[in-house]
Amino acid sequence: MIESSSIPRRTFLKGLGTALALPLLDAMLPRLGFPGNGLTGTAFSAVTGGAAKAAPNRLAFLYVPNGIHMEAWTPSAVGADFELPPTLAALKPLKDQLLVLSGLTQDKARPNGDGPGDHARAAAAFLTGVQPLKTHGANIRAGISIDQIVAEKTGMWTMLPSLELGCDRGMVSGDCDSGYSCAYSANISWKTESLPMAKEINPRVVFERLFSSGSKGEAEESRLRRERYRRSILDFVLDDAARLKKKLGSTDRRKLDEYLGAVREIEGRIERAERSQDEPQAPMQGVAKPDGTPKDYQEHIRLLCDLLVLAFQADITRVSTFMLANEGSNRSYPFAGVPEGHHDLSHHGGKPEKQERIQKINHFHVTQLEYFLKKLQSIKEGDGTLLDNSMIIFGSGISDGNRHNHDELPVLLAGKGGGTIETGRHVRYPRDTPLNNLYLSLLVRMEVQAEKLGDSTGRLPQLFTQPRLF
Repeated sequence: MIESSSIPRRTFLKGLGTALALPLLDAMLPRLGFPGNGLTGTAFSAVTGGAAKAAPNRLAFLYVPNGIHMEAWTPSAVGADFELPPTLAALKPLKDQLLVLSGLTQDKARPNGDGPGDHARAAAAFLTGVQPLKTHGANIRAGISIDQIVAEKTGMWTMLPSLELGCDRGMVSGDCDSGYSCAYSANISWKTESLPMAKEINPRVVFERLFSSGSKGEAEESRLRRERYRRSILDFVLDDAARLKKKLGSTDRRKLDEYLGAVREIEGRIERAERSQDEPQAPMQGVAKPDGTPKDYQEHIRLLCDLLVLAFQADITRVSTFMLANEGSNRSYPFAGVPEGHHDLSHHGGKPEKQERIQKINHFHVTQLEYFLKKLQSIKEGDGTLLDNSMIIFGSGISDGNRHNHDELPVLLAGKGGGTIETGRHVRYPRDTPLNNLYLSLLVRMEVQAEKLGDSTGRLPQLFTQPRLF
């Protein structure tokens, strides 16, 4: 094996229209000074006690609509000695990687004089902490979301500054909630106060974005050739991969094979989903060709989760948002025993049978989170795992869907933030503690200096391991 110093972190396997970024290999570890890895930021150094860190932190926000059945969500005990309640029980194998955070509020999702429209405000304010302007016209206005603040800093080091995902299409106009534009209900990521970041729902499009060379002509030629000859994207980089393997030790060769295997497996699942959309149907005039998104909702979520894992693993991006459904979604969940619409059920009126069905929907969403976290945890990175070097927020901008309240929000934080977050606990904060205080606390872990974010009043205590910066 040649000296590991000859393997830069920014190594790509290249072919026609293809640039396949690589995961962090042991051969790259001596090069600890790659840009944006947490070694140069004085704030991060203070957090970690100056310890060298080979891998960057990643940040993701997974959003679910219509609130949660909180009685089955909130642990009864605080601290490390707590039991996961029924809705969170699927996360038991990951308990030591979790922080359940209670008492957090997104005040700017409240009416504050603007009347009804809680669903639109819940999504628009979730990552901004800014009151959205009540309008269904083109003059939409919210605030810059935390993910885009991070993207502005970390995007200079990655191929994609950020990655916005979702399972429901979004509209940028129209009245979706009591006088609020559909743009508010369909987006949690905002680049500017008037520009939401459109999310991508088609796994094929996401796949091509992650592994395209950046040259539109070459990328399109590569895609057409693969479709024509039913070839994998990996077929275009095999020669490059073979040359690289000669430079690697046995452990790195295994890591590379596992990574390429994961890429091929996801590519195959995308192709199967596309074929299922092309099944013969009776022709219908005026009906557009299916867009290639999976018919199976769970497979749709998991494909996007797997693509996000690859994006984090290969350092293609370090920040992402994922809306599992648009706010106010009335999607039904017959596969989970819930044929009724989610939004309709959320107005449960205190009826136990409706609350039980809401819990089933909540449980389904949590099991998708479990899938995502286990994938992150399964990938070794340096002395830890990809999950150890991540901060994953899962939650909703509404607490109880019947009350439409925005205090006592359901919020989970998973991952250790590069070893700086003390997980395995339920932490309760005083009532009406701004949710943006959490985000302000996470920014420093992404090497972003900020003293204010939306309606934040300071950084959250009780989150971090020693030595603490705050």
